[in-house]
Amino acid sequence: MPGGRLTQQERQQIALGLADGLAYAEIARRLDRPTSTVTREVMRNGGPTAYRADLAHRATERRAHRRRQTAPRTIEAPAVADGRDAEAVREFEEVFTTVLMQSGLAKMMSRVLACLTTTDSGSLTAAELVERLQVSPAAVSKAVAFLESQGLVRRERDDRRRERYVVDDDIWYQSMMASARGTLQIVETARQGVGVLGSGTPAGVRLENVARFLDFVSESIARAAEQAREILYVKAEPPAAEGTEATGER
Repeated sequence: MPGGRLTQQERQQIALGLADGLAYAEIARRLDRPTSTVTREVMRNGGPTAYRADLAHRATERRAHRRRQTAPRTIEAPAVADGRDAEAVREFEEVFTTVLMQSGLAKMMSRVLACLTTTDSGSLTAAELVERLQVSPAAVSKAVAFLESQGLVRRERDDRRRERYVVDDDIWYQSMMASARGTLQIVETARQGVGVLGSGTPAGVRLENVARFLDFVSESIARAAEQAREILYVKAEPPAAEGTEATGER
């Protein structure tokens, strides 16, 4: 399997594949590349509807040039930390970012969430995010504000009174519940529209169908999230010490 950066010819093949409506996996198969490579390439450069091979190639060259210029200032010694391959971790973070973007999150929100999720602590300060992502404080602040509104990040103060942004085991539950609440707002608004347009009109019937469908989906999401939280977040009991009675006596 070929390695290294994509060539201009490969980018042209990606553009042609997108124009033909091919899935990322099929384009990757034709290039003999990992699907994640094609996915990341497309999402970095405008997405499937705006991808252009020539612009993508020039953008990649500019990014490589900037990395070469900044390398002396950003080199960090440990290539392997805690038994992990630092390059593999970086690559995974990029793939995770791309998948989050495909789910609908904007690029900066995806980068911040991926960065927080892949840290062992699950929390970083604004300054740490700025340093890791090499972006402006304003970009981090805007991204965090949006993620917080979706229940994907929470804020807390550490012992130095610094604000930290945190992801934990509960964030996806909170996000699902926020999604369910947002969907219910659409339901309520659609039913208001039924009253305005008339329940017997085509538009009124359409809105009522929207309201019924989304009401069912919202209730299902909330119920599933509650059940999953109850089942999956139960802490395993520590094994009983040898010689301990089943009743718990020591």
